[in-house]
Parts: sequence; C-alpha cells; structure tokens
Amino acid sequence: MNKIQKLYIFFMFAGSLIITSCSNFLDIQPTGKVIPNTLEEYRALMTTVYSNGLIDRSLCDMRTGDITIRNDEFDQSTYRDIERWVANNPSGTEFGWSSYYENIYYANAIINKQNDITEGSKGDIDQLVGEAYFMRGYMHFILVNLFGQPYTKEGAPETKAIPLKLTLDLEELPTRNTVEQIYTSILSDIENARKFINRTEWETGYNYRFTTLAVDAFESRVCLYKGDWKTAYDTAERLLAQKSALEDYNSPDFKMPNLYESIESITAYENIYNNSTLKASQATEAFVQMFQEGDLRLAKYIDVVNADGNYPIIKNDGTSKYKCSFRTSELYLNAAEAAAHLNKLPEARNRLLQLMEKRYTPTAFEHKETEVNNMNQADLITEILNERARELAFEGHRWFDLRRTTRPEIKKVFNEQTIILQQDDVRYTIQIPLSATSANPNLMD
Repeated sequence: MNKIQKLYIFFMFAGSLIITSCSNFLDIQPTGKVIPNTLEEYRALMTTVYSNGLIDRSLCDMRTGDITIRNDEFDQSTYRDIERWVANNPSGTEFGWSSYYENIYYANAIINKQNDITEGSKGDIDQLVGEAYFMRGYMHFILVNLFGQPYTKEGAPETKAIPLKLTLDLEELPTRNTVEQIYTSILSDIENARKFINRTEWETGYNYRFTTLAVDAFESRVCLYKGDWKTAYDTAERLLAQKSALEDYNSPDFKMPNLYESIESITAYENIYNNSTLKASQATEAFVQMFQEGDLRLAKYIDVVNADGNYPIIKNDGTSKYKCSFRTSELYLNAAEAAAHLNKLPEARNRLLQLMEKRYTPTAFEHKETEVNNMNQADLITEILNERARELAFEGHRWFDLRRTTRPEIKKVFNEQTIILQQDDVRYTIQIPLSATSANPNLMD
C-alpha cells in the first residue's frame, strides 16, 4: 500500500491526463512534490505504465471486413461509427490519444532520471531504462499507424502524422512530425532499448515486461511496416534462432498461442480486446470462408454461426490471460513475407510451412505443402498475407496489415444499404481525435 501511495503522489506531480484547459499539450496539472528515487519506486511507475489499457487495435479490427458489430443497442451506439469509417465518431467511442502520450511521458521521466535512480544494481536499472525506451518507441509506433499515413504508401514518409514527444516539457504545444521522422525516432529508441535491456525472458506472470527477444520482435515488425525487407528478415531470423517454439494444434494438450503462458509468448503486454470490444465484435461469413478444410484454428478461434449470420469470437475471453504483444508465430510470418519480397522463395516457403504444419491436420497440411511449393512469388506473398489474417486474427494486426499492403476496397451492407471504403481511401488513416485537436490547435496543421 505504501508503494502505491508513493506512486499516486508522483502521478500528481508528474501529471495525470485531466482535461482542464488548453494551456499545454497534455493538459497536465502538477500538484504534488514527491518524486520517486529508488529503483523499486521507478519500477512501480513502469508497472503502472504497463497496466494502462490500450484497446484501439481491437477498435481497428472493427474497421475491417473480418468483423461486424453484433445486433445490440449498446454495442451499436458505442461502435457503429467506427465500423462504418465515420470520421471522428460523432457518437460512441473515440480512438485513444492521451493514454499513449501519458505512457510516453512516464517513459521520458524514467529516461531523463536514469542517472538519479538509487538502491538498485546497474543491471536492474539498465533493464528498466531499456524498457522505458522500448515503451516510448512502441507508443509512437502505434500512434503513427493509427493517425499517420502508412509508410509504404507512395509519398507517405514526407506527410505529417503525430507529434514526436521526447521531453518532459509540459508547456510545449508541439506540431505534427512526419511519418519518416517518427519511424526514425522509433528505430533509435529500439537501438537504445537494445543497449540497456539485458533480460532474455521473465518468469511467467512478469512476462508483460520487455526483453532482448522483444527488441528483435519489435524491430522486425517496424521494418516490415517500412518495407525494409532485409532488416525485417534478418531480425526475425535472429530471434527465431533463439526462440522458435510453436504450439501444435494437432496435440491434445496445446495451449492457445495468444495466452500469456503459451510457449509462443515473447511479450504478454497488451490486452488488445477487453470485455466490451470482445462482446461487440463478431466474425463475418467472409472471414470464416478464409479458413480452408482441415485448418484446426477455425474451431478454436470462432464459435458457430448465430441467428444474425455472424460468428462470436472465442479466441479471447477479454481477460488478462490473453495479453499478447509479440509471439513466435508472427516472427515466422515476418520472415516468410520479407523473404518472399527478397525473392528468397525457398526460405519463405520453409517458414510458412513450418507454421502451417502446426495449424492444419496432417492430410490438409500435405495438400497445403504441395500448393505452397508450386506458388510463384506473387501468389506466395498473397498466401502469406492470408495466413497472417488467419493466424493473427483478433490480435489487432489486421487493420495495420491492410494499411501497409494493398489498402483494398471494403464493402459493408447494413439494412440493405451498402457502405464502401474505397481502394486507398483516406479513411485508412484515422483522424486525430477532436479532444486532442481542441486542446492543441497545432495538431490541425
């Protein structure tokens, strides 16, 4: 209790995100005078950062053709605008903004005060500082992929995205940095995290904390989103050389791979879906049709069809058991996709098939193996992307994958009215929330 009290006092000093005025970027009101000093107190601060719920990627899933909102009055009023790509959701739920910058602020506090931390070993202090660099980079990464144009779109790196926040200055009213500037900073934070983080793994229950393996997983993802295929491939392979375990769906005692205690877990940080977004979200018939006969995941991810013709999600139950930010399956897919783009087709097929063997019945896998081995480069890339959709379903990847690849047309029908997200539609980039632009008009430039 004493540690929590100290932490709350620090929050009062450092700032909780309270909408009080437009006098500064985050509307922070310093009111206290106690600052943490010891490693234990700074670790408590970081633990609270880790516990800050971030569900925007489950909201993003609602914008894809894979998910529809169930026929429920509350869910419809809360999420219908998100599902229908309505700009700045005049009703219902607003996409997050302040929570990400709150986490960035506290990460900056740890980075800024790293030389003042007392009562801890150098290794433990370094580990904490490395996690702060990782957190800052990861928050900027999610923000730029919510509110910035996808890096791989022609001309996108030079477009304005979000503010880059690397200081503790509360009076600053920052302007938006470019997509390129944000990615450059993210990769810099990854390199700093690599210098400081020294834990390869944490015991189960503490594996929400970032590790050396998570650094490689994060870098691979960032480079995949950039289209830097060589680095994405090399980093994925470096990680897989250290941890390559996959759950085998053919085994009677396998665990769901997105469980925090799964052998696939690298970092169990984010609870992508909470109870509300999970209950509201149902898989569509079109998405179910992406699973072929013999794919063992279908029955594990999706329940039987309901009266509305949709499918409840059972891959997740909305609790912290299913916290998952990075797992080995993603790295197999990163390596496969990057290798295919590099025209390293044998390597791409190998990583894809290693994953598929654990997900299909033996008979179905034999058929898939023949198919994959006969695919040309273009067909193989398409198959890898389809496999990402199946494997990483309901884990917050789908919208970001659509953005960074083909940005396809999506059609949705509601009460016989068809609503269309056009190919390369500007709505593939979400508008900065009105609450943020009201607090800082510079965000509108």
